[in-house]
Amino acid sequence: MKVLLLENIHPTAAEAFRRAGLEVDARPGSLSGAELVEALEGVSLLGIRSNTTITAEVLDAGKDLLAVGCFCIGTNQVDLAAAAQRGIAVFNAPFSNTRSVVELVLGEIIALARRLTEKTQRMHEGIWDKSAKGSHEIRRRTLGIVGYGNIGTQLSNVAEAVGLRVIFFDTADRLAHGNATRKGSLEELLAEADVVSLHVDGRPGNAGLFGAEQFAAMKPRAIFINASRGMVVDYDALRENILSGHIAGAAIDVFPVEPKAQGDAFESPLRGLDNVILTPHVGGSTAEAQEEIGHFVSTKLLGFVGGGSTALSVNLPEVMPPNPPGAYRMGYLHSSEPGVLAGLNKLLADSGANVIGQALSTRGEQGYVVTDTDKPLAEHVLTELNRAPQTQWLRFWEPQV
Repeated sequence: MKVLLLENIHPTAAEAFRRAGLEVDARPGSLSGAELVEALEGVSLLGIRSNTTITAEVLDAGKDLLAVGCFCIGTNQVDLAAAAQRGIAVFNAPFSNTRSVVELVLGEIIALARRLTEKTQRMHEGIWDKSAKGSHEIRRRTLGIVGYGNIGTQLSNVAEAVGLRVIFFDTADRLAHGNATRKGSLEELLAEADVVSLHVDGRPGNAGLFGAEQFAAMKPRAIFINASRGMVVDYDALRENILSGHIAGAAIDVFPVEPKAQGDAFESPLRGLDNVILTPHVGGSTAEAQEEIGHFVSTKLLGFVGGGSTALSVNLPEVMPPNPPGAYRMGYLHSSEPGVLAGLNKLLADSGANVIGQALSTRGEQGYVVTDTDKPLAEHVLTELNRAPQTQWLRFWEPQV
């Protein structure tokens, strides 16, 4: 079984796959188009980060592809519906780099409030600018968090610990942490926040979420931070608000178009502004986070190919079956229709199979059932299941030694 890892995924992942006896091809940059299609020949597991786009056409080219691991939080770079239709599981790391992103954002809030970007630039230019003008503590200031998921909630907790007052807005019904206060609308949050930090996901509906209208609704001299997705923000509008002085400063880690590889040229309307911190999508790029992500996602991929577990899959029904000793295992992915499970169990019973464990789940139009038996299934059972119109795939595992 061959694994292709792109975009400098942490060596922890490659080591895990090699220990499991898999062949690993690890590459430093992303691939696209014909290069990606060619590289997928014979690949069973694909590991990517945020710069590799997996379309339906790419999935069709990956004839041997079983699963895709997104070694990051986001999965919008993968056509999840197309992967599900083809029975290809997709996994990500929804929690592993949360702390790293939060620490970056908190550091940026302090740096912008103290005007450190401007101070250090002038020092490098040989100018001693010792002044408190425009420099503030963050204590008792209001942080507005847009998107109150894993990162937003942890930022909320850490921000309160350093004295920030926290308000948040989320379209989902989220439980407030600590003393944070939910706001009923984005407009209400913008009117109150001294710092606005975006932590929304990459779903298409969030494209263009923050533009000229939203910047105009922010408090004068507020700070703006985006460590979520580049396509969420109109950066031309942000530049105008920075130059006019309405926005006091900004920190941006994500961009609509990002270079494919280390050292490539970077363009943005925000370049050259001394009160704007620009970072190359490094919110989760700490040694600790990348090592944890490498371990987490590789474990999920190995659990899937080694035993059929789809726990925390973002596109297939989630099943985390137990591992009874001496069991023969069948994983059965099928279209979700009434009677499929009853038909499967009748077929097993009629064949004399002794089922010692079964776990199942449905998701949208798909169902997935993992069945453990004490002996291999009869050949006619497999033939009949393979011929069934609802069958998407069957996979088998021998007892673990």
